Amino acid sequence: MRVSDRDRDEALGVLAAALAEGRLDPHEHEIRSRRALLARTADELAVLTADLPASAPTRSEQDRKDLREWLAEWRYWLGGAVIMSGIWGARCAQKGELTYYWPVTPLGVWAAVLIAIAIWPRDADGSGEGEGGRAVAR
Repeated sequence: MRVSDRDRDEALGVLAAALAEGRLDPHEHEIRSRRALLARTADELAVLTADLPASAPTRSEQDRKDLREWLAEWRYWLGGAVIMSGIWGARCAQKGELTYYWPVTPLGVWAAVLIAIAIWPRDADGSGEGEGGRAVAR
């Protein structure tokens, strides 16, 4: 299959990342880059990057992924709030009077944990832990 300019640009990006990481020396990078620009088929491009690891997600990609996961956790929180409030409401209806809104305690703790996750400092690898498993402040 013939390749597009976009395919060539992606291959050049992989080669540039490999050069920056020290996986390729400048001479080899120059040769492979030249071949990538002249490549006509996907096989020709694949050969140039076959011995290189896939690039890690960029910081912005990782941040977007983390945000999606965090928002999903808030959806679980909301589901828990609906269920606990329903139980509280059924109990109030059974007693015929409004009682203490007990779901505030588990929901408050859960929300505090989610907020702490959002503001907790993280390492570059996203683990949130430094040497010896201790959290690293920035």
